[in-house]
Amino acid sequence: MSDKLKIKLSIADRVYPLTIDPSQEEGLRKAAKNIDELAKKFEKNYAVRDKQDVLAMCALQFASKIEQKGIEQTAGTKEAEERLKALSDLVQSKLTSI
Repeated sequence: MSDKLKIKLSIADRVYPLTIDPSQEEGLRKAAKNIDELAKKFEKNYAVRDKQDVLAMCALQFASKIEQKGIEQTAGTKEAEERLKALSDLVQSKLTSI
């Protein structure tokens, strides 16, 4: 078992102490930075009263991106499966005619 690492992440002007696996550090720091940048963008562009509203908007933005990628990936997978089946059927028809 690897040693745990104690880090502090700053998100929306609050510090969050975490104990993590060292392999998670880079991803968590990048995620915190992205959240913080998006929160600042929302605060600058919209009349937002408190940080909770900003963080809710950030959560919605990131979650919708994940969901959209899942939808697009599912559609792409289905199309690939259909093409592979058509190719398989073509190969089978050629093999049976030999």
